[in-house]
Amino acid sequence: MKFRWWHETILAVLIVGLLGYAFFVEPSFVTLRSQLQLSAHMWEMALMALPMLLIIITGGIDLSVGSTVALAAVVIGLSYQRGVPLLVACPLAVACGTALGWVNGWFVARLKVHPLIVTLATMAAFRGVAEGVSLAKPVTGFPEGFKAIANGAIAGIPYKAFIFLAFFVAVAAVLAKTPLGRSIYAIGHNEKAAEFSGIRVARIKIAIYAFAGLVAGLTAILLVSYRNNAKADLGTNLELEVITAVVLGGASINGGRGNVVGLLLGIVLIHEMREFINYHWNENELALLIGALLIASVLLHRLLTRKSYQEEA
Repeated sequence: MKFRWWHETILAVLIVGLLGYAFFVEPSFVTLRSQLQLSAHMWEMALMALPMLLIIITGGIDLSVGSTVALAAVVIGLSYQRGVPLLVACPLAVACGTALGWVNGWFVARLKVHPLIVTLATMAAFRGVAEGVSLAKPVTGFPEGFKAIANGAIAGIPYKAFIFLAFFVAVAAVLAKTPLGRSIYAIGHNEKAAEFSGIRVARIKIAIYAFAGLVAGLTAILLVSYRNNAKADLGTNLELEVITAVVLGGASINGGRGNVVGLLLGIVLIHEMREFINYHWNENELALLIGALLIASVLLHRLLTRKSYQEEA
Protein backbone atom coordinates (compact mmCIF):
# COMPACT_ATOMS: atom_id res chain seq x y z
CA MET A 1 0.00 0.00 0.00
CA LYS A 2 1.29 3.45 -0.89
CA PHE A 3 2.53 5.59 2.00
CA ARG A 4 1.05 9.06 1.52
CA TRP A 5 2.85 11.03 4.22
CA TRP A 6 6.49 10.28 3.43
CA HIS A 7 7.47 13.93 3.07
CA GLU A 8 5.92 15.00 6.37
CA THR A 9 7.49 11.98 8.10
CA ILE A 10 10.94 12.97 6.84
CA LEU A 11 10.47 16.51 8.17
CA ALA A 12 9.30 15.23 11.55
CA VAL A 13 12.35 12.96 11.80
CA LEU A 14 14.65 15.87 10.92
CA ILE A 15 13.06 18.06 13.59
CA VAL A 16 13.38 15.36 16.24
CA GLY A 17 16.96 14.70 15.18
CA LEU A 18 17.88 18.38 15.36
CA LEU A 19 16.31 18.78 18.80
CA GLY A 20 17.98 15.57 19.99
CA TYR A 21 21.38 16.82 18.85
CA ALA A 22 20.70 20.22 20.45
CA PHE A 23 19.86 18.50 23.73
CA PHE A 24 23.37 17.10 23.96
CA VAL A 25 25.15 20.20 22.67
CA GLU A 26 23.06 22.93 24.30
CA PRO A 27 20.52 21.43 26.77
CA SER A 28 19.05 24.80 27.69
CA PHE A 29 17.97 25.28 24.07
CA VAL A 30 15.28 22.59 24.24
CA THR A 31 13.66 23.66 27.50
CA LEU A 32 10.04 24.83 27.30
CA ARG A 33 10.98 28.28 28.56
CA SER A 34 13.65 28.75 25.90
CA GLN A 35 11.40 27.46 23.13
CA LEU A 36 8.60 29.84 24.09
CA GLN A 37 11.01 32.77 24.18
CA LEU A 38 12.61 31.85 20.87
CA SER A 39 9.22 31.37 19.21
CA ALA A 40 8.81 35.15 19.27
CA HIS A 41 11.12 35.21 16.22
CA MET A 42 9.03 32.75 14.23
CA TRP A 43 5.50 34.03 13.88
CA GLU A 44 5.97 36.70 11.23
CA MET A 45 7.63 34.22 8.90
CA ALA A 46 5.02 31.58 9.73
CA LEU A 47 2.14 33.97 9.07
CA MET A 48 3.56 35.07 5.73
CA ALA A 49 4.08 31.44 4.66
CA LEU A 50 0.32 30.77 4.62
CA PRO A 51 -0.59 32.92 1.59
CA MET A 52 2.68 31.88 -0.06
CA LEU A 53 1.47 28.27 0.16
CA LEU A 54 -1.69 29.21 -1.75
CA ILE A 55 0.31 31.08 -4.38
CA ILE A 56 2.76 28.23 -4.93
CA ILE A 57 -0.05 25.66 -5.14
CA THR A 58 -1.46 27.66 -8.07
CA GLY A 59 1.96 27.49 -9.73
CA GLY A 60 2.93 31.04 -8.86
CA ILE A 61 5.57 32.74 -6.72
CA ASP A 62 5.83 36.03 -4.85
CA LEU A 63 9.31 37.45 -4.33
CA SER A 64 7.97 40.82 -3.20
CA VAL A 65 6.54 39.88 0.20
CA GLY A 66 9.49 41.28 2.15
CA SER A 67 9.35 44.56 0.24
CA THR A 68 5.59 44.75 0.74
CA VAL A 69 6.13 44.35 4.47
CA ALA A 70 8.72 47.14 4.37
CA LEU A 71 6.46 49.58 2.53
CA ALA A 72 3.51 48.80 4.82
CA ALA A 73 5.78 49.37 7.83
CA VAL A 74 6.84 52.73 6.43
CA VAL A 75 3.17 53.65 6.03
CA ILE A 76 2.66 52.96 9.74
CA GLY A 77 5.74 54.94 10.75
CA LEU A 78 5.15 58.00 8.58
CA SER A 79 1.44 58.10 9.42
CA TYR A 80 2.15 57.96 13.15
CA GLN A 81 4.91 60.55 12.79
CA ARG A 82 2.42 62.94 11.18
CA GLY A 83 -0.11 62.57 13.96
CA VAL A 84 -2.35 59.85 12.53
CA PRO A 85 -3.65 57.58 15.34
CA LEU A 86 -2.32 54.04 15.22
CA LEU A 87 -5.91 52.78 15.08
CA VAL A 88 -6.01 54.42 11.65
CA ALA A 89 -2.38 53.91 10.62
CA CYS A 90 -2.52 50.13 11.06
CA PRO A 91 -5.56 49.62 8.80
CA LEU A 92 -3.87 51.93 6.30
CA ALA A 93 -0.86 49.60 6.28
CA VAL A 94 -3.08 46.56 5.74
CA ALA A 95 -4.91 48.37 2.92
CA CYS A 96 -1.57 49.36 1.38
CA GLY A 97 -0.32 45.77 1.51
CA THR A 98 -3.56 44.47 0.01
CA ALA A 99 -3.34 46.99 -2.84
CA LEU A 100 0.27 46.02 -3.58
CA GLY A 101 -0.67 42.35 -3.62
CA TRP A 102 -3.59 43.12 -5.94
CA VAL A 103 -1.16 44.83 -8.33
CA ASN A 104 0.97 41.68 -8.43
CA GLY A 105 -2.10 39.53 -9.04
CA TRP A 106 -3.43 41.79 -11.77
CA PHE A 107 -0.18 41.63 -13.74
CA VAL A 108 0.00 37.85 -13.28
CA ALA A 109 -3.64 37.03 -13.98
CA ARG A 110 -4.77 39.70 -16.44
CA LEU A 111 -1.61 40.54 -18.38
CA LYS A 112 -0.27 36.97 -18.18
CA VAL A 113 3.19 38.10 -17.09
CA HIS A 114 5.18 35.34 -15.39
CA PRO A 115 4.90 35.77 -11.60
CA LEU A 116 8.68 35.47 -11.20
CA ILE A 117 9.21 38.50 -13.46
CA VAL A 118 6.37 40.52 -11.94
CA THR A 119 7.31 39.99 -8.32
CA LEU A 120 11.04 40.38 -8.98
CA ALA A 121 10.26 43.82 -10.40
CA THR A 122 7.88 44.79 -7.61
CA MET A 123 10.34 43.49 -5.01
CA ALA A 124 12.77 46.19 -6.13
CA ALA A 125 10.07 48.80 -6.75
CA PHE A 126 8.29 48.48 -3.40
CA ARG A 127 11.56 48.50 -1.46
CA GLY A 128 12.74 51.51 -3.46
CA VAL A 129 9.54 53.43 -2.71
CA ALA A 130 9.86 52.56 0.99
CA GLU A 131 13.46 53.81 1.05
CA GLY A 132 12.56 56.94 -0.89
CA VAL A 133 9.51 58.14 1.03
CA SER A 134 11.12 57.42 4.41
CA LEU A 135 14.55 58.79 3.39
CA ALA A 136 15.88 55.53 4.91
CA LYS A 137 15.22 56.93 8.38
CA PRO A 138 13.49 54.87 11.10
CA VAL A 139 10.46 55.97 13.07
CA THR A 140 10.54 54.96 16.74
CA GLY A 141 8.85 55.84 20.00
CA PHE A 142 5.59 53.96 19.60
CA PRO A 143 3.31 53.77 22.67
CA GLU A 144 3.48 50.84 25.10
CA GLY A 145 0.03 49.61 24.14
CA PHE A 146 1.10 49.20 20.53
CA LYS A 147 4.33 47.41 21.48
CA ALA A 148 2.28 44.93 23.52
CA ILE A 149 0.65 43.57 20.34
CA ALA A 150 3.77 41.65 19.37
CA ASN A 151 5.49 41.43 22.75
CA GLY A 152 2.58 40.38 24.95
CA ALA A 153 1.78 36.79 25.86
CA ILE A 154 -0.81 34.60 27.54
CA ALA A 155 0.63 31.86 29.75
CA GLY A 156 3.96 32.44 28.03
CA ILE A 157 2.48 31.99 24.55
CA PRO A 158 2.88 35.16 22.41
CA TYR A 159 -0.22 36.91 21.13
CA LYS A 160 1.30 36.47 17.65
CA ALA A 161 0.91 32.71 17.99
CA PHE A 162 -2.86 33.06 18.35
CA ILE A 163 -3.01 35.34 15.30
CA PHE A 164 -1.11 32.73 13.30
CA LEU A 165 -3.36 29.96 14.60
CA ALA A 166 -6.48 31.80 13.43
CA PHE A 167 -5.09 32.23 9.90
CA PHE A 168 -3.71 28.68 9.88
CA VAL A 169 -7.13 27.20 10.68
CA ALA A 170 -8.78 29.41 8.07
CA VAL A 171 -6.34 28.43 5.30
CA ALA A 172 -6.53 24.74 6.28
CA ALA A 173 -10.33 24.86 6.14
CA VAL A 174 -10.33 26.61 2.76
CA LEU A 175 -7.95 24.09 1.20
CA ALA A 176 -9.63 21.01 2.66
CA LYS A 177 -13.32 21.84 2.79
CA THR A 178 -14.31 24.43 0.21
CA PRO A 179 -14.80 24.70 -3.57
CA LEU A 180 -12.25 27.53 -3.52
CA GLY A 181 -9.62 25.15 -2.14
CA ARG A 182 -10.38 22.59 -4.84
CA SER A 183 -10.16 25.34 -7.45
CA ILE A 184 -6.74 26.43 -6.15
CA TYR A 185 -5.42 22.88 -6.56
CA ALA A 186 -7.05 22.57 -9.97
CA ILE A 187 -5.35 25.76 -11.20
CA GLY A 188 -2.00 24.39 -10.11
CA HIS A 189 -2.56 21.04 -11.77
CA ASN A 190 -3.72 22.42 -15.12
CA GLU A 191 -4.70 26.05 -15.51
CA LYS A 192 -6.20 25.67 -18.98
CA ALA A 193 -8.34 22.73 -17.90
CA ALA A 194 -9.47 24.73 -14.87
CA GLU A 195 -10.59 27.58 -17.13
CA PHE A 196 -12.49 25.22 -19.43
CA SER A 197 -14.26 23.71 -16.41
CA GLY A 198 -15.64 27.11 -15.44
CA ILE A 199 -13.23 28.09 -12.68
CA ARG A 200 -12.62 31.85 -12.54
CA VAL A 201 -8.85 31.49 -12.65
CA ALA A 202 -7.97 35.18 -12.98
CA ARG A 203 -10.20 36.24 -10.09
CA ILE A 204 -8.84 33.54 -7.81
CA LYS A 205 -5.24 34.41 -8.62
CA ILE A 206 -5.80 38.11 -8.00
CA ALA A 207 -7.57 37.31 -4.73
CA ILE A 208 -4.71 35.09 -3.54
CA TYR A 209 -2.05 37.71 -4.30
CA ALA A 210 -4.19 40.37 -2.64
CA PHE A 211 -4.51 38.09 0.39
CA ALA A 212 -0.71 37.81 0.47
CA GLY A 213 -0.53 41.60 0.50
CA LEU A 214 -3.09 41.78 3.30
CA VAL A 215 -1.07 39.34 5.40
CA ALA A 216 2.10 41.31 4.60
CA GLY A 217 0.40 44.42 5.98
CA LEU A 218 -0.50 42.55 9.15
CA THR A 219 3.04 41.18 9.36
CA ALA A 220 4.36 44.74 9.10
CA ILE A 221 2.24 45.71 12.12
CA LEU A 222 3.68 42.82 14.13
CA LEU A 223 7.27 43.61 13.12
CA VAL A 224 6.97 47.31 13.90
CA SER A 225 5.33 46.49 17.22
CA TYR A 226 7.98 43.88 18.08
CA ARG A 227 10.97 46.04 17.16
CA ASN A 228 9.50 49.42 18.10
CA ASN A 229 10.91 50.54 14.79
CA ALA A 230 9.38 51.34 11.39
CA LYS A 231 12.11 51.29 8.77
CA ALA A 232 12.44 50.44 5.09
CA ASP A 233 14.78 47.51 5.74
CA LEU A 234 12.15 45.48 7.60
CA GLY A 235 11.34 42.17 5.94
CA THR A 236 14.76 41.82 4.29
CA ASN A 237 15.27 38.19 3.17
CA LEU A 238 11.79 37.30 4.46
CA GLU A 239 10.84 35.92 1.06
CA LEU A 240 13.76 33.48 1.17
CA GLU A 241 12.66 31.93 4.47
CA VAL A 242 8.99 31.89 3.50
CA ILE A 243 9.51 30.21 0.13
CA THR A 244 11.93 27.73 1.69
CA ALA A 245 9.37 26.82 4.37
CA VAL A 246 6.66 26.24 1.77
CA VAL A 247 8.79 24.16 -0.60
CA LEU A 248 10.44 22.29 2.26
CA GLY A 249 6.94 21.50 3.50
CA GLY A 250 6.21 19.55 0.33
CA ALA A 251 4.56 22.11 -1.96
CA SER A 252 5.54 21.66 -5.59
CA ILE A 253 7.08 24.68 -7.29
CA ASN A 254 5.23 23.53 -10.40
CA GLY A 255 1.90 23.88 -8.63
CA GLY A 256 -0.93 21.56 -7.71
CA ARG A 257 0.56 20.16 -4.54
CA GLY A 258 0.99 21.29 -0.93
CA ASN A 259 -0.71 21.12 2.47
CA VAL A 260 -0.71 22.98 5.76
CA VAL A 261 0.69 20.04 7.77
CA GLY A 262 3.85 19.93 5.70
CA LEU A 263 4.03 23.72 5.77
CA LEU A 264 3.88 23.77 9.57
CA LEU A 265 6.66 21.18 9.80
CA GLY A 266 8.76 23.15 7.32
CA ILE A 267 8.27 26.31 9.38
CA VAL A 268 9.27 24.55 12.60
CA LEU A 269 12.36 22.97 11.02
CA ILE A 270 13.62 26.27 9.62
CA HIS A 271 12.90 28.07 12.89
CA GLU A 272 14.66 25.51 15.08
CA MET A 273 17.61 25.33 12.72
CA ARG A 274 17.91 29.11 12.60
CA GLU A 275 17.73 29.60 16.35
CA PHE A 276 20.14 26.77 17.13
CA ILE A 277 22.67 27.85 14.53
CA ASN A 278 22.56 31.42 15.83
CA TYR A 279 24.45 30.08 18.85
CA HIS A 280 27.43 29.33 16.61
CA TRP A 281 27.14 31.00 13.20
CA ASN A 282 26.62 34.50 11.87
CA GLU A 283 23.74 35.82 9.77
CA ASN A 284 25.52 35.47 6.42
CA GLU A 285 26.30 31.81 7.03
CA LEU A 286 22.71 31.23 8.08
CA ALA A 287 21.39 32.75 4.83
CA LEU A 288 23.76 30.48 2.91
CA LEU A 289 22.47 27.42 4.76
CA ILE A 290 18.82 28.35 4.16
CA GLY A 291 19.55 28.76 0.45
CA ALA A 292 21.22 25.35 0.37
CA LEU A 293 18.26 23.87 2.24
CA LEU A 294 15.88 25.29 -0.38
CA ILE A 295 17.85 23.67 -3.20
CA ALA A 296 18.06 20.37 -1.31
CA SER A 297 14.32 20.37 -0.59
CA VAL A 298 13.51 20.91 -4.28
CA LEU A 299 15.80 18.06 -5.31
CA LEU A 300 14.41 15.76 -2.61
CA HIS A 301 10.85 16.59 -3.63
CA ARG A 302 11.63 15.85 -7.28
CA LEU A 303 13.31 12.55 -6.43
CA LEU A 304 10.61 11.25 -4.12
CA THR A 305 7.76 12.48 -6.32
CA ARG A 306 9.24 10.64 -9.29
CA LYS A 307 9.51 7.50 -7.17
CA SER A 308 5.88 7.88 -6.11
CA TYR A 309 4.75 8.14 -9.73
CA GLN A 310 6.72 5.01 -10.62
CA GLU A 311 5.00 3.10 -7.79
CA GLU A 312 1.58 4.24 -9.06
CA ALA A 313 2.43 3.07 -12.57
